Amino acid sequence: MNFEGLDPGLAEYAPALHSALDPVLDAHLNPSLLQNVELDPEGVALEALPVQESVHIMEGVYSELHSVVAEVGVPVSVSHFDLHEEMLWVGSHGGHATSFFGPALERYSSFQVNGSDDIRQIQSLENGILFLTKNNLKYMARGGLIIFDYLLDESEDMHSLLLTDSSTLLVGGLQNHILEIDLNTVQETQKYAVETPGVTIMRQTNRFFFCGHTSGKVSLRDLRTFKVEHEFNAFSGSLSDFDVHGNLLAACGFSSRLTGLACDRFLKVYDLRMMRAITPLQVHVDPAFLRFIPTYTSRLAIISQSGQCQFCEPTGLANPADIFHVNPVGPLLMTFDVSASKQALAFGDSEGCVHLWTDSPEPSFNPYSRETEFALPCLVDSLPPLDWSQDLLPLSLIPVPLTTDTLLSDWPAANSAPAPRRAPPVDAEILRTMKKVGFIGYAPNPRTRLRNQIPYRFKESDSEFDSFSQVTESPIGREEEPHRYMVSKKYRKVTIKYSKLGLEDFDFKHYNKTLFAGLEPHIPNAYCNCMIQVLYFLEPVRCLVQNHLCQKEFCLACELGFLFHMLDLSRGDPCQGNNFLRAFRTIPEASALGLILADSDEASGKGNLARLIQRWNRFILTQLHQDMQELEVPQAYRGAGGSSFCSSGDSVIGQLFSCEMENCSLCRCGSETVRASSTLLFTLSYPEDKTGKNYDFAQVLKRSICLEQNTQAWCDNCEKYQPTIQTRNIRHLPDILVINCEVNSSKEADFWRMQAEFAFKMAIKKLGGEISKNKEYALADWKELRSPEGLLMCPSIEELKNVWLPFSIRMTMTKNKGLDVCNWIDGDEVQWGAARAEEEHGVYVYDLMATVVHILDSRTGGSLVAHIKVGETYHQRKEGVTHQQWYLFNDFLIEPIDKHEAVQFDMNWKVPAILYYVKRNLNSKYNLNIKNPIEAGVLLAEASLARKQQKTHTTFIPLMLNEMPQVGDLVGLDAEFVTLNEEEAELRSDGTKSTIKPSQMSVARITCVRGQGPNEGIPFIDDYISTQEQVVDYLTQYSGIKPGDLDAKISSKHLTTLKSTYLKLRFLIDNGVKFVGHGLQKDFRVINLMVPKDQVLDTVYLFHMPRKRMISLRFLAWYFLDLKIQGETHDSIEDARTALQLYRKYLELSKNGTEPESFHKVLKGLYEKGRKMDWKVPKPEGQTSPKSKPWSGTDAAVFSSVLAL
Repeated sequence: MNFEGLDPGLAEYAPALHSALDPVLDAHLNPSLLQNVELDPEGVALEALPVQESVHIMEGVYSELHSVVAEVGVPVSVSHFDLHEEMLWVGSHGGHATSFFGPALERYSSFQVNGSDDIRQIQSLENGILFLTKNNLKYMARGGLIIFDYLLDESEDMHSLLLTDSSTLLVGGLQNHILEIDLNTVQETQKYAVETPGVTIMRQTNRFFFCGHTSGKVSLRDLRTFKVEHEFNAFSGSLSDFDVHGNLLAACGFSSRLTGLACDRFLKVYDLRMMRAITPLQVHVDPAFLRFIPTYTSRLAIISQSGQCQFCEPTGLANPADIFHVNPVGPLLMTFDVSASKQALAFGDSEGCVHLWTDSPEPSFNPYSRETEFALPCLVDSLPPLDWSQDLLPLSLIPVPLTTDTLLSDWPAANSAPAPRRAPPVDAEILRTMKKVGFIGYAPNPRTRLRNQIPYRFKESDSEFDSFSQVTESPIGREEEPHRYMVSKKYRKVTIKYSKLGLEDFDFKHYNKTLFAGLEPHIPNAYCNCMIQVLYFLEPVRCLVQNHLCQKEFCLACELGFLFHMLDLSRGDPCQGNNFLRAFRTIPEASALGLILADSDEASGKGNLARLIQRWNRFILTQLHQDMQELEVPQAYRGAGGSSFCSSGDSVIGQLFSCEMENCSLCRCGSETVRASSTLLFTLSYPEDKTGKNYDFAQVLKRSICLEQNTQAWCDNCEKYQPTIQTRNIRHLPDILVINCEVNSSKEADFWRMQAEFAFKMAIKKLGGEISKNKEYALADWKELRSPEGLLMCPSIEELKNVWLPFSIRMTMTKNKGLDVCNWIDGDEVQWGAARAEEEHGVYVYDLMATVVHILDSRTGGSLVAHIKVGETYHQRKEGVTHQQWYLFNDFLIEPIDKHEAVQFDMNWKVPAILYYVKRNLNSKYNLNIKNPIEAGVLLAEASLARKQQKTHTTFIPLMLNEMPQVGDLVGLDAEFVTLNEEEAELRSDGTKSTIKPSQMSVARITCVRGQGPNEGIPFIDDYISTQEQVVDYLTQYSGIKPGDLDAKISSKHLTTLKSTYLKLRFLIDNGVKFVGHGLQKDFRVINLMVPKDQVLDTVYLFHMPRKRMISLRFLAWYFLDLKIQGETHDSIEDARTALQLYRKYLELSKNGTEPESFHKVLKGLYEKGRKMDWKVPKPEGQTSPKSKPWSGTDAAVFSSVLAL
């Protein structure tokens, strides 16, 4: 509220005026007002106050229900109904906050917010309450604990705040700007200039921001740009209050008279559809506050400071009969608020009293309020005191609850075993640099830990109990209790929570504490992330695709090799398969097989993910096999043919996965036909036995490989279709055995469940125990499974449940072309030695390497995860240690697991889909060296795809052979993008917006300029990227890309494929050049490149101070270089060249980084200038920056002359 024109004695509250209460209290003061309030000793005792009779409330008519004292004698400055709980908040002129619970106004909490300034506005959030004082914004829990305390500039005089969404706040006051504050980072993100200073009231609708000014104006501002769209001159003096509902805006205030300001009894009403005033509404009270209280009609409540309240229609006439009186204890009403349910009104007066008026005896403040947490009652007074100095004091004096259950102290000692805390692993750097002298190792201190200090590990300790809490990730299922949810939390579908900064403030390290890279799930058709990880951790496949390079624009083997290269370079940061999935969507076979999911089907989980990933498994192996068989290698891609994996016969994918078979067809006439064939994977075929027989997995696998079935087939002898017996015999076993489980119905699921129960019972019997059908196996009975020496033979009974799959299997090729399959007992080294000796005779042992499972989750539509046994070579490269470990890969969540989790399948929510078994010592059979197939020829001149391009339109000069980049050379880089899919967001019930999936961007133009030499600043790459996908927004204002620039039929630009330009950038990265640009992190992310941090020089961070805003390239160029760039649109050549000049300027100002203190002063001056200019470059041509000279004309002349050549 604006206090201009009110009693000037209330402007500054003096406590001395209210040092003691008068002995005779006001007749309207209810004794319940003074609950929990201590009066002055000379005041009146509570027992002497008259007790007021209960008030009768008439339904539908507002009348007083309760009154209470917030703070005796201190005026109430603001009141606010909590939007989440049944509470009323009150702030005083003394900076004290008090909350009352329910319509009975029971005191809930009371605490000091500010020691000197009054509280000017209160706003409730989900986790706490925001309090605004003169130059301070404080966020506190409802109990009084401080969440954050944000100090504004001392010159600020704030009066109002507005919550625009769940994490963004606008704060306004008597100055000429409004601040935007991000509540997540507690930082000022924007400062909007206000033409008319003095914003004391702010409102918001779905069309505008409304700002009420002390001058009597109301301005309507755009929701995105905050620019003024319209302005109403409501009052000539000052504005007191206004409110907005539907298409109406009503305001009350003061008019200028000869004697000063006078309260205007005419309410100004405006129609927001036509943006004009309608007939003013004359009222019979002096309006100080007004609110719309829409129930059946859009009625207005008008309140005067003397306590008069009138209801009327905004477009009708005010009736004097509709006036009722609030009886304040003090002379004036200071604040007024309406609950969200419109059932309650709150008034605060100048003597610290709060009056609650309702239209029903039992009102509710909100339509849907959550339960309020109350403090537990104190039980200390009811317990006897204990003197701890007496040694013989019996501890039985401390009462404990009576229970009939067995206590933990009764746990038998025989079932307990000491479990010492495991020592943390030794730093890999220490192990790498350690030198041994005898049995003692010495290594230099890597200085990665503080001396004599151990960091607290709160997150790890929490994760032991509750591994991953996904409540903050997705709004789905927040109300469900975690302990009743069947799916384990680490297996649930993970989603990224986006903010205004995108992914920059999302904590991926919380989900992945390893050095392996996860994959992001928000890209279309990213359901195959788990299978990409499985292929990556097959060492021969990883090396094979990284050595492969061909001329095809959309080659899955090439794109998979590029993605694997990113996974190799990453140190725990997630990668995304944008380019791979883009190529995948262009393959006609993928679309024909139904592997391309629509975004709506993928989000809702309509597709059967288990069937989908099994079809994708067969498709990718077939596609890689075909890509590897193409031996024609173009001249521009020399080096791929020299790979150790290339062969003149079958592809290496065929050698790894292909199984040679004989298909025999026996007709009933006796004729037999034999055909040779091969397959890259097998599908499990389950027996039709309904008697519940026990099967080993090896038996079912043999039945599936050596399949025998009766079917109709053509018989050449009979010359017609006849019933035939089809049998399949194995000629040669693959090195990697791939199995699709085909658990697509409850029938197959019941079979797995039944066989797991059989396996569990057999395991218990083998250990010497017994299980009855109707008895749950109790932990107390676990002693039966102990060996005679007293050692536990099985680590846990949980490891035996839901297990049917063996970790190893042995397959034997018999002399009569038969196949023998059996489960292999892990750890039997004697048998393994015999098997190795017999390997030449067709005996092979396969170890389980990966399992892909389908997670059934009705709330999220399900997901796919993988258990992968990561080999020694991967740990050696990433962590410098040699060991094997099972991991769970759930998109960007990666967690080490026990190996039994990989074979445990609870068919209620965890269903097996794909199995990968690998021959032992597989890697020894293949050459695992990676030779980079990308050569310097990719940077030489190439033809454009555009038919209309002419030499006069050329904007770059390709590199000559003597200009090839060397390690450490500078290259200026900039990229422009277009939008393929718009952002997907949801609108919550409170009106806030939450981003579900960000807009999908595609690179449209990439420019690289020379960073040194005589031709410095001249581009050598300026490629426009052709795209076959639909572009929904060319973003011309920011990218400079126009419709038609990416179309090969009509474009006049140098048009290339994404793969061609990608190879150029990969060559530059592999050669060790340093990229200079502005905002390169986003550029590389969209291009889908992983660049080492020491090869990136980003001017965004070079000219940045901690906890301050990022500065645009346009402002930096104006301030330091006296250049005005990005006039109408952006140009990537101009931006890349400007970034190079800024880097040169940085080296000059910081003396090559040797004088950080002097450069800090330069940055301080930059930020001061930016705040004065509101970070906008001046438009007049004559106004320039007092900094450096622009890019020299000599360089421009060189560029033009080279272009002329």
